[in-house]
Amino acid sequence: MSNGANGTDLPSLLELFRATASEVVEKDMSHVVSTSLIGELGIDSLAVLEIIGSMERALHIHIPDEALTGVESVADLLGVVRGRIQQRAQS
Repeated sequence: MSNGANGTDLPSLLELFRATASEVVEKDMSHVVSTSLIGELGIDSLAVLEIIGSMERALHIHIPDEALTGVESVADLLGVVRGRIQQRAQS
């Protein structure tokens, strides 16, 4: 089953992350791939929280802090985001 029509497929979420991160840190983040480690992108923890908050608002989801435990790569974060989208769709 594809979620491409509503922008929740991984390529769309990656593009949302890139756009949001670029805006927050005021640097071009178009080079970011899903395997990129967030800690190696030059984004401080406050900016990461701002990026997550912006994605939450854009996607109408809430990500509890404990869901972010162990998130190291962009793919990890997008997996959490996608899980929250799927939970919302089921409720």
